[in-house]
Amino acid sequence: MSTPALQSRLPAVGTTVFSTMSALAAEHGAVNLGQGFPDFGCDPLLLDYVNEAMRAGHNQYPLMSGVPALREAIAGKIGRLYGRAYDPNLEITVTAGATQALTTAILCCVRPGEEAIVIEPAYDSYAPAIALAGGVAVPVAMDLGPGGYTLPWDKVAAAVGPRTRLIVINSPHNPTGTILRRADLERLAAIVDGTDILVLSDEVYEHMVYDGQRHASVATHPVLAERAFVVSSFGKTYHVTGWKVGYVAAPAALTAEFRKVHQYNVFTVNTPMQHGIARYMAAPAPYLELPAFYQEKRDLFRAGLANTRFELLPADGTYFQCVRYDAVSNLPETEFAKWLTAEFQVAAIPVSPFYSQPTESGIVRFCFAKQDETLRLALARLARL
Repeated sequence: MSTPALQSRLPAVGTTVFSTMSALAAEHGAVNLGQGFPDFGCDPLLLDYVNEAMRAGHNQYPLMSGVPALREAIAGKIGRLYGRAYDPNLEITVTAGATQALTTAILCCVRPGEEAIVIEPAYDSYAPAIALAGGVAVPVAMDLGPGGYTLPWDKVAAAVGPRTRLIVINSPHNPTGTILRRADLERLAAIVDGTDILVLSDEVYEHMVYDGQRHASVATHPVLAERAFVVSSFGKTYHVTGWKVGYVAAPAALTAEFRKVHQYNVFTVNTPMQHGIARYMAAPAPYLELPAFYQEKRDLFRAGLANTRFELLPADGTYFQCVRYDAVSNLPETEFAKWLTAEFQVAAIPVSPFYSQPTESGIVRFCFAKQDETLRLALARLARL
């Protein structure tokens, strides 16, 4: 007997570049600066809190919306940092990581034939989620000049049409490391004000903004906050990406629709980790001190890269550093990343796969969320270029 044929819902999706580059890094014993996760552990106190929650019996299903103490802690943090009062019962939902939050938000608001504007290069889950919803992703490419990437608001406005339902934004931005500023929020607000267009704001790197700048959350802008799903991630903030715990904040009417999809998607999220994180959030220092922690790593890495033939692009946020390599090679980005991994044992990620259509810019992305000795080893190898 043969297996029945299955028509793919995502025919254009194959093995991700992250999987490809990580496998190649392992094969060549390379320092893996490709995938975006730390090679160091979290605060042992957070582990203690989770273990204590398990031993205290918090091992059964929590509420679908999330453990109340955690939702209250999230609402409190947002209020203190961004001045927006979200109701923890009606406007905060704990999710199985940020990607599930993003996908659920898209599924709850984009209907077949409707359009969602995606600013590229873009995190690779947006377009597949839009396709699963039956929607149409409308890509708008960021401008790229000598000073790096900038947001093309005129192009975004021009892409808006009668079928536009959603605009997806990401700040701090993966993969480019750029950040939105207050002026950007004003430009976006001018585009959506007076329309039915919703906003999905991916803010998972909210606590990684450098050089004294502040994260411009959509939650700080009244016009945008009233129509936005704001997504963040404890995995990024607390160095526990494998825990897959995130959240979405949205007005009550949007949250009600979000939860309809959420309850039939994952229903709920790991109970003891929610309790542990809620307890850990009582002290704000871990996320308030995160910008300084990662800026030290960014500065160490950038200082070392200055001794190579790479050209550094700005890195105002996230834990990613993009570089131009045209002084080193004229290979396409994916081929260059493979060559760098095999010949110099340092893995990077090409930026071209972050576009819906092949786009060669001669740029690769490194992740500096690594121990200092890991970064120094990578830099020593890159200095031989």
